[in-house]
Amino acid sequence: MPLGPAGNPRGGGAGDGSVNGDPTLERIARGNGLALCAAGPWIARHAAILEEIVTDAEKLGGSRPNIFIDVSQVSRLDTFGAWLIERLRRSLTTRGGVEAQIAGLSANYSSLVNEVRRVKAVPPADSEPVTISGMLDGVGRSVAGIGATFVDLIDMLGAVLAAAGNVFIHPRSFRLTSTIHHLEQVCWRAVPIIVLITFLIGCIISQQGIFHFRQFGADIFVVDMLGVLVLREIGVLLVAIMVAGRSGSAYTAELGSMKMREEIDALRTMGFDPIEVLILPRMLALVLALPILAFLGAMAALYGGGLVAWLYGGVDPEAFLLRLRDAISINHFVVGLIKAPVMAAVIGIVACVEGLAVQGSAESLGQHTTSSVVKGIFFVIVMDGVFAIFFAAIGI
Repeated sequence: MPLGPAGNPRGGGAGDGSVNGDPTLERIARGNGLALCAAGPWIARHAAILEEIVTDAEKLGGSRPNIFIDVSQVSRLDTFGAWLIERLRRSLTTRGGVEAQIAGLSANYSSLVNEVRRVKAVPPADSEPVTISGMLDGVGRSVAGIGATFVDLIDMLGAVLAAAGNVFIHPRSFRLTSTIHHLEQVCWRAVPIIVLITFLIGCIISQQGIFHFRQFGADIFVVDMLGVLVLREIGVLLVAIMVAGRSGSAYTAELGSMKMREEIDALRTMGFDPIEVLILPRMLALVLALPILAFLGAMAALYGGGLVAWLYGGVDPEAFLLRLRDAISINHFVVGLIKAPVMAAVIGIVACVEGLAVQGSAESLGQHTTSSVVKGIFFVIVMDGVFAIFFAAIGI
């Protein structure tokens, strides 16, 4: 007998399997097997009825060794109905221990059911018990992922250098307009926020230094600390981190959007090199911009520190400048400027690699943009440590 919601009997009908056009699922015993004959429209419009029918039929698992789901009388089928039929098949298979079969599938709906069948066909890995071998496998995959990241970065560096060499040989291929545009975006438009943040950092360093040095009657030594920290370390490092968060994420989002819209593939089809057209101008703009921003940031930090030293610590501007001239040398300034273009190149390479790795979804774009910022800041800090060891070794 055909069963509707909660097992209520329904009368049979032609065409859609019932008088009122509702879907049904009839149980017919065939020897030691059982046939579930679906009829009527199995579409999302009848979602409530179909959910009750399928939930009731799932309880039949284990009652018969052989179960067939006959869908030959289904008049209409959409993705929702196909998923319910596949869910019923999986449930009966799991509970009965025998593979439930779908019979009577028309050619019009076979591709839809087959597509639904591939969804989550493999159980999630979380259901597997945690073992030592599984943990070691995860560690190995993580290490392999780190190695792949370094390979991608080196590959991108080589591609950028090759494109730069080609532009050097053929200067007409250099995209000056694009470079100036990116230089305006990365450098000129970033000046206000860079100057503001570094000014505030200089104020904070000066205030904290005076607060602690005052206990020893050495207020003036805050100038030494401020000058060395800002010109040598804090200035360029802070600016590089802000550029990684601002410009690095923008590069990744732009390239990722182009990748999603297949604009990069279109460039290759037209015979253009995406590295030379898209990445080289961005890299050059970033390498030129970061030293300029680092210099402006250092000046703003020193000004902020001097202002706080005057207003909070009572250090006259003239005494501040005299002490600053004695405390720092040109080497401190040079060290900061040497770091800046290298950090800019690292930020640009990481951002471009992540942008070209974006797949065709918004989720992938968000993940790679986040990864670009995190990796960019990480490599900037690592490079700062490497430079610190190098300059200490050569005595600068």
